[in-house]
Amino acid sequence: MIELTEQQRQELLAPEPVAIDPQTNAKYVLVRQEVYQRLKSLITMDEYDPEEGAAHINEIMAEDDAKVPYLESYKHYGKNV
Repeated sequence: MIELTEQQRQELLAPEPVAIDPQTNAKYVLVRQEVYQRLKSLITMDEYDPEEGAAHINEIMAEDDAKVPYLESYKHYGKNV
C-alpha cells in the first residue's frame, strides 16, 4: 500500500481523479475502496439476479409513469376495443 502525497490528495477532490504512469503513460481513474467494492459487485456476474434487476426497472418505471398526467388516456391504444 502507498501513502498519498498532498498533490495526490488534492487530485482526489476532482470528480474523476486520474493518475498517470509516467513510464507507460497509462491513465488510471482512482476510486475510493468502498466505491470499488460496489462497482466490483455490479460487474461480477456470479451473483447476478435478473429478477432483482427487473424489479428495480419496474419500480423506476412505475415512479416515472406516476408523473405522466395523461398516461391513463393512452392505455387504450393498441387494444382491440
